[in-house]
Amino acid sequence: MTNTEAERDLSAADVAWDLETLLPDGQSADDLLAQADDKAAEVSEYRGRVASLDAAGLADLMTDLSVIGELVSRAGHYAMLRFSEDTTDPERGAAMMGIEEASTAISTKLLFIDLEWAAAEEGHVTSVLGDPSLDQYRHYLENMRRNRSHLLTEAEETILTEKAVTGSSAWVRLFDELTSVIEVEIDGETQPLEAGLSQLQHPDREVRKTAADAVTAGLAPGIRTRAFVFNTLLLDKSVDDRLRNFDTWVSSRNLSNEASDESVEALVNAVVGRYDIPQRWYKLKAQVLGLEKLADHDRNASVADSEKRVGWSEATGIVRDAYESFSPELAGVVGRFMDEGWIDAPIRDGKRPGSFCAYTVPSHHPYVLLNWTGRTRDVATLAHELGHGVHAYLAREQGLFHQSTPLTLAETASVFGETVTNNRLLSLLDDPGERFSLLASILEDSIATVFRQVAMNRFENACHITRREEGELSVERFGELWATSQHDMMGDTVEISEGYKSWWSYVPHFMGTPGYVYAYAYGQLLALSVYARYAEQGESFVPAYLDLLRAGGSRSPEELGKMVNCDLADPGFWDAGLAIVDEQLTAAEEAAKQAGRLS
Repeated sequence: MTNTEAERDLSAADVAWDLETLLPDGQSADDLLAQADDKAAEVSEYRGRVASLDAAGLADLMTDLSVIGELVSRAGHYAMLRFSEDTTDPERGAAMMGIEEASTAISTKLLFIDLEWAAAEEGHVTSVLGDPSLDQYRHYLENMRRNRSHLLTEAEETILTEKAVTGSSAWVRLFDELTSVIEVEIDGETQPLEAGLSQLQHPDREVRKTAADAVTAGLAPGIRTRAFVFNTLLLDKSVDDRLRNFDTWVSSRNLSNEASDESVEALVNAVVGRYDIPQRWYKLKAQVLGLEKLADHDRNASVADSEKRVGWSEATGIVRDAYESFSPELAGVVGRFMDEGWIDAPIRDGKRPGSFCAYTVPSHHPYVLLNWTGRTRDVATLAHELGHGVHAYLAREQGLFHQSTPLTLAETASVFGETVTNNRLLSLLDDPGERFSLLASILEDSIATVFRQVAMNRFENACHITRREEGELSVERFGELWATSQHDMMGDTVEISEGYKSWWSYVPHFMGTPGYVYAYAYGQLLALSVYARYAEQGESFVPAYLDLLRAGGSRSPEELGKMVNCDLADPGFWDAGLAIVDEQLTAAEEAAKQAGRLS
């Protein structure tokens, strides 16, 4: 590899997706929406008859809705993914807004279906849903019925749907645009926010401190605007929840996640009750780093003896090998992502921060977006997002309505894939120092996904409640709530700086998917329990796991859990998952001693 080739490999410069296949036969996104609109006009003939349709008629209606959904989703994903490539491009932004407007108009024409189905008599519903012709739609139709007490009149639903384009979705888009152009200046060089955040893993404390100061400085311009966006979305949700008679700010999210308020509260309380785990780790980490106490910019510091840069070719080789060690079938799907233009990896100016997997539609393949920095952490992120990818790919057979799972199971395959990759790497390491570094990384992923996300849920909870009880929050008040939630998790083991109080202001989940973050903890603890079943059963476990992925969201979370012998209804289930994280910590402590990293 020449120097230039090596540099391009380190930055994954040549790893770009091909979005044009989303538009079949040379058609434009507008062409697809026009077809969807025509189909929606045909479906309008069902008005007044939905509640009394027999099984065959209901199956025909759902087939028509699948066609409409496929067309709209192809167009919408094409626009969204192009916008993610460059959120500063006005043409892409305008195109995405145009498609959102057209999609909303189509959705408005179909609102009557949900309302009429919700009003159907229970005896009739039970009768028709027992027919085999509705197997591929049954769970979706049952879930539609669960929403019936929160639906408004058709006129009211129409107004809310049409106003959403200029309401909440517009504010979320503004936030994405504002955060996508945040820059940090390090050593005289201007870089995207993601590059600055990645420096917080650097083994050199001065580098971390410089990066943290640069992030804080980069977040300062526009923070009042981002706070106003958040305030507006908090108020918008409170109005929506009041109109729809939801008991709490998170009840609507729990309903869509097919989880009760009580079960989610049990999860959160279980995690908060084990905040001793991250606090034990941060004390140990301070010892390993030779510090009396961690500063907030030390929290993500690498404990490796040196910071290794990882190129794209090496990283993909590691991840392919890890998936192959578990399932050749999954490895084959992973290989397609890497080889067939399903991933967009390099950092670019204006590119959306973070990483995600877009399922698109069952008749097409998913896509993965990364912001590759060449850090070892990026390898785990790649394995994680490809876990989402294989889940989406295998669940395509469930069709449009059942391909996706509730958010509570959305992280299971991703965390499982990450765990397989990490454990595969561990099996290849003999050096005590290298083993400690990897064990520490694995533990930190669990802490970040379980404890940090629940701490973020506690921040989000405080924001929603405070906005409803006290009115608009100031930047300073947001900072106070953020610092409190972080201190509750870290205790006195980490010193929280004044600058860190602004770091809530770049997190997109708070804006676009309120209530989302606890699903990370749910998924992590579930995935660790699933992996424990694999460790116990070996290869005999693989078919059941693949069946779980193929099932998508066609069953309730409890039913899906039973497929891999996990009882999500057991109140002690979360304690069992937390015990696994405790075991990870114990393993890291022992490895630190063996590696001679403790004074």
